[in-house]
Formats: sequence, C-alpha cells, structure tokens
Amino acid sequence: MNEARDDLTDDAFLGGRLRLLQPRKGHRAGHDAMLLAAAADVQGGERVVEFGAGVGAAALALARRTGAIDLTLVEMDERLATLARENVARNGLTARVLVLDVEAKADAFVAAGLAPDSVDHVLMNPPFNDADRHQPSPDVQRRSAHHAAAFTIETWSRAALRILKPGGRLTLIWRADGLAAILAALSRGFGSVAVLPVHPKPEMAAIRVLVVATKGSRAPLTILPELLLADAAGAATPQAQAISRGEAVVQLSKR
Repeated sequence: MNEARDDLTDDAFLGGRLRLLQPRKGHRAGHDAMLLAAAADVQGGERVVEFGAGVGAAALALARRTGAIDLTLVEMDERLATLARENVARNGLTARVLVLDVEAKADAFVAAGLAPDSVDHVLMNPPFNDADRHQPSPDVQRRSAHHAAAFTIETWSRAALRILKPGGRLTLIWRADGLAAILAALSRGFGSVAVLPVHPKPEMAAIRVLVVATKGSRAPLTILPELLLADAAGAATPQAQAISRGEAVVQLSKR
C-alpha cells in the first residue's frame, strides 16, 4: 500500500476475493457486512441499493457472489463514497456510488435516480447504538456511524419502502435489543418479516438480528433458528467461517 495513504488499510474479505481500502480509524467494515451480504437473496439482473454503504463492503461482497446486478451504493460521507468508488474499480466490479443522505426527502432520491417503486432489493446496516444507552466514542466518524437518534430505523425503513417495487425486499442487520423498533418500523408497509438471531456463542444472548421483509406482503412474522458465530471455546463455527469466505448464504425466506 502506498505510504502516502497510511491513514488507510487494505483489507481482505471473502477469503481474499474482495479487497477493500478503508480508514484506519473510525467505523470499519467487518463481520456484520459479510452477514448482511450473505443474507440478501438477490438474483442476477436485479436492481439493488445499499443504504449507508460506507466503503462498499456488504454491497461489493454481494456483487462478488451474485455477478451481474444493477448496484447502487448510497453513502452520505464524501470520503467514504470516494473510497467506495475506488473499491468498486479495484475489484473489477460495476456499481454507482451516490453521495446522499438516507434521511433526505424523496425529491433528492428522485434527482439521484432512485424513483419510487424502482428497486428490487435494499440492503442496510443503519447506525444502531442509542447514544442514551452507550458511551459515545471520542472518534467523530465512529460516533456518527454508531450512534443514532431513535427515529433512524423508522426513517431508513420508510426510505426503503418508498423506492422498493411492490414485492421488493429489504434486508437489514441491527442490534438484537433493537428488534422491537425494527418490527414497529416494518409494520407500516412491509410483511413476510423473517428474523434470524445472531449469537456470539452458545448460551449467550443474541447480539445482532438479520431481518428480511417484503413490501406489501401480508404474510406473518417468522422467527428462525439461531446463527452461532463461535462455539463454547470461542472458535468460529463452520457456518460462520463459510460466510466469511463467501461460500455460504444465510437463508431467511423463500421467494
């Protein structure tokens, strides 16, 4: 890596099949992004948008797995968006990167080419640490990524609902203790909600939930069996290892 860019790291994902430049300090992509990519049931040719894409980890991992999709990354931080564009190019992938606030009004989305009822699938990993319950990080960028007002999940879900086609899908990852907020937000306009709890070890409480929902569906909620990241000794489970290498998907629902 160029010494002039020592504020960045060059990290390998998917067993080395995806390489990403990302800031050395601040919010950094990791296992959550790979889980999100693995949970997105996307077919070739579909129009896919990731909200809060950062440097592109989840979206580009998905693109590496699925091949030809019409991919758009939405990121409000210009520096991260610039890195995302570079990561698209250096991995030989194709995607648009938009500098856009997910909480912007509908007109801003239309101007950026994201009209209502025009997208097959939305991915999102919203900022999810409530500042009233978690000690803020001294790093401004990390604080921005991890501390959100209570309305964030509602606002982001509403934006996804607006741009998704009828029958389009939203896939997201969030903290497990925020599940009530997710279900409340998705109750307006989404159905066929499936929730998969992600546990760090056996007999430990879930730390994340993976959720998929379908626009306009009236199908009931489904709670799926847990996903374990590690065994009791702390070793990564075979499923978690396969997800990290991009060799397995997380099945949340049927088409």
